[in-house]
Amino acid sequence: MFKTILVPVDLAEVEAAKPAIDRAVELAQVWDGTVRLIYVRSIVPVTYMEFMPPTFDEEQQGEAEKKLADLAAKVKLPAERVSAVVRFGSTYTEVLDEAEKTGADLIVIGSHRPSMATYLLGSNASTIVRHAKCSVLVVRA
Repeated sequence: MFKTILVPVDLAEVEAAKPAIDRAVELAQVWDGTVRLIYVRSIVPVTYMEFMPPTFDEEQQGEAEKKLADLAAKVKLPAERVSAVVRFGSTYTEVLDEAEKTGADLIVIGSHRPSMATYLLGSNASTIVRHAKCSVLVVRA
């Protein structure tokens, strides 16, 4: 049923993503599917870029790719059934685009405990739920 499962990960809060990754792995095992981790690097405002070293983007990309690859290596599936990608831009836009590009059947996304500002879901999770063309499973820690 779910052959391609996409899991957005915030590398600044990997612990918050672990329940979503674990659930994605469970589903991938049942359906003989694959898990694709995605991390979206935030856009740095142009006004700050003049203060950044010329290699800033390359360094940030490389560091994010390494961290995500390390996380993917810990996923309890055969290596050929796990992949990872680092994209750059708006989180929900890039996640939705990656889901379409890869033909994802399911997006498994972690959600923080609600606060007054994000009572039901975080803004990215909420937008992904509303606009995804595939099923979305929100996993609470």
